[in-house]
Amino acid sequence: MDFLLSGVAACGACLFTNPLEVVKTRMQLQGELRAPGTYTRHYRNVFHAFYTIGRVDGLSALQRGLLPALFYQFGFNGLRLGLYGIADTAGYIHSSDGSISLLRTTVAGALSGVVSATVSSPIYMVKTHIQAQSAAEIAVGHQYQHQGMLHALAMIHKEHGVLGLWRGSLSAAPRVMVGSSTQLATFSSSKEFFSRLEIFPKDSWLLALSAGMTSSVTVAVAMTPFDVASTRLYNQPVGPRGEGLMYKGLFDCLSKIIRSEGFFGIYKGLGASYFRIGPHTILSLLFWDQLRRSYSSWTQQKR
Repeated sequence: MDFLLSGVAACGACLFTNPLEVVKTRMQLQGELRAPGTYTRHYRNVFHAFYTIGRVDGLSALQRGLLPALFYQFGFNGLRLGLYGIADTAGYIHSSDGSISLLRTTVAGALSGVVSATVSSPIYMVKTHIQAQSAAEIAVGHQYQHQGMLHALAMIHKEHGVLGLWRGSLSAAPRVMVGSSTQLATFSSSKEFFSRLEIFPKDSWLLALSAGMTSSVTVAVAMTPFDVASTRLYNQPVGPRGEGLMYKGLFDCLSKIIRSEGFFGIYKGLGASYFRIGPHTILSLLFWDQLRRSYSSWTQQKR
């Protein structure tokens, strides 16, 4: 039930935040390995990106890749939050005095993130490909021509085999370790902190909301460099043997971005990342917390 509730919570958040994921992906691919000022900026900021995509690709393009995004969120966050929820219920993330242990929450968040990211990596890659697809007028990054999620998975498997579906998964692991450990550790710690302040009623949904808002800021800052690299690695063109033609791995990608685009190139799309990560973190953790609380109350009533 922990896995199911976690997946449902993440999908609920995804319905609202997928347009921001499309914008984030496009902005992270814009000006790939080009020095600032040497390329056309199709997307000047988050709001201009929304306007441009809606005007050129159509309003429906803002929900491009929604199906793989929902599958990814259900699989990734269902497994990640489900594993973390089990660790929480078992008391692993608490110290001997009953308080939240920052070290234990960080380790639990990182491990659950790596496992879930590895399992769901093929869907994340397909989601990135589809969300990057656009009209030539505003195209950024390599343009795949997938006709949908199943078509994309079939074509990648046909051309590069099973291993091709997991291309980039090893390089994506640090991104998820940083994001998951930061998110869950700060969420649990912040929730306990706000609870001790007693500014909200006990078990109020405002506790989870406040903790989610605090968590989203730290996640956006800590994860964006790895998120930019992950988007580039997943979306890069590949050779006949499935090898990347632009980047060899995570550190090669980060170093090339810094050399070509400057240090702030690894923070490209930070605003879009926060606008996406912020609401998604707040909504998914709020839904997750409330669903778990409701299910716990229901089971106690059944007894």
